[in-house]
Amino acid sequence: MPASRRSEFGDFLRSRREKLSPASGRLGSGRRRRTPGLRREEVAELAGIGVDWYVRLEQGRTVSPSDATLDALARALRLGKAEAAHLRALARSNDQRTFAAEKVPPAIARIVSDLGLPAYVTGSR
Repeated sequence: MPASRRSEFGDFLRSRREKLSPASGRLGSGRRRRTPGLRREEVAELAGIGVDWYVRLEQGRTVSPSDATLDALARALRLGKAEAAHLRALARSNDQRTFAAEKVPPAIARIVSDLGLPAYVTGSR
């Protein structure tokens, strides 16, 4: 996932987490809260994933959540169909380039053929 997409993904998770109250998440009010909504630990608990894993997702670090993780987050954050689809779209990288065959430049092909020994040329990938 590109950096900008990871940041959007984390921002989306954070905004949805802040909209939920502990009562809506079936959690006790517990201690005094300094931030609105659920704590990261509470979302991770509701989703059944590790706290560190959730923190990495929300901070936009380079991680690739599975479909099961995305489903669990959608349930924990009580996302509607459109929001869940948006969460999945943000999680998937559209920045992947399609494979394109490369051609060996004629000058390099001539050098390799003039070597008289086995050789190969690597491409940009």
